[in-house]
Amino acid sequence: MPMKTVTEPPKHIQYFPDEDDLASRMKPEHVESVREIFNTPLTGAYNWDYLSCDGRIRKLYQLGKELNWDAEMDLDWTDTIPRTEYCTDQNFNLFRGYEPYEQLSEEEKIRFDWHQLASNLSQFLHGEQGALLVSSQLVSCAPTYDAKLYAASQSFDEARHVEVFNTFIQKEIGVMYPVHPSLKALLDKILTDPRWDLKFIGMQIILEGLALAAFKSNRAATRIPVLSELLRLVIRDEARHVTFGVNYLEEFCKSLSEEERDERAQFAYEACVVMRDRLVPGDVFEEFGWDVEAARKRVLESSVLGDFRNLLFSRIVPNLKRIGLLTENVRPKFESLGLLTFEHLDSDSEIDWARLSKPLFEESDSKVA
Repeated sequence: MPMKTVTEPPKHIQYFPDEDDLASRMKPEHVESVREIFNTPLTGAYNWDYLSCDGRIRKLYQLGKELNWDAEMDLDWTDTIPRTEYCTDQNFNLFRGYEPYEQLSEEEKIRFDWHQLASNLSQFLHGEQGALLVSSQLVSCAPTYDAKLYAASQSFDEARHVEVFNTFIQKEIGVMYPVHPSLKALLDKILTDPRWDLKFIGMQIILEGLALAAFKSNRAATRIPVLSELLRLVIRDEARHVTFGVNYLEEFCKSLSEEERDERAQFAYEACVVMRDRLVPGDVFEEFGWDVEAARKRVLESSVLGDFRNLLFSRIVPNLKRIGLLTENVRPKFESLGLLTFEHLDSDSEIDWARLSKPLFEESDSKVA
């Protein structure tokens, strides 16, 4: 397979033909692997005592082994809808009443709906690849035996997530959007930073926390049964990942100096600011020839997006407080974003073992669980 090395991610939208058409037209020379190189001064660590010192982390690792699922065997890929129908519940439509949207034909409105879904799921896919790379780094650099085992099990989870989102995008949508610059910048920072705990903070607290809330929101809005089930399974995995990060970092951050805590708290704040921009699908606006800034303003002023943003950060802020990174120096910054109101909500440090241990397939599992 030809290997193409690039200095930045592709910026074009990728379209995938139907499988039958693809099989008839694909030749070996059409298959190309595109990679972008990053370098990291990662410092790894052996752990020679092999002692399990944290029963919570070990139990999360056991659950990761017990609750594995297979994207091909455990999902009914026939339980879908045609692309001639809206793919999301139109009660979640931010653009009803917006002139450029209302000028679209019914057919174009449906295409716009599918492109918004493509943009969202593409960012999920790119984020999951980043999570796969970071979790693989954590296997090497996490200092304790239990953390190494859990990071290894999380790597397999992330590989499965990359597989299932990629399959859904190519099979059910046929359109993939490039990685959002804000997401790419944060992934670059996490992957290339030499400090293992910053990788934990960036991935387990910020990115996994945002992803968990975003998956729940998308699951509530989708009309596609197989996507709803796909997201349910991914959400179960992500809940373990966030719980792992909060429990592991809570004790570690107590050992940091005040200066070190403030440095990591500032990173967490900046990561939250950067990720707010990912909520606006500017590339979709460009695809439909809209004024990107005007459409962006429409989205940012939407009460639906405001509720979604609150949902995202209502999970992250209590976790940051729990691990000691809602310091006095960053509190005013979070307050200026209107996010301090969430600090007293429940964090993910208290493990609901009954919820995390539920069998994979239960009829009582609600759509927005």
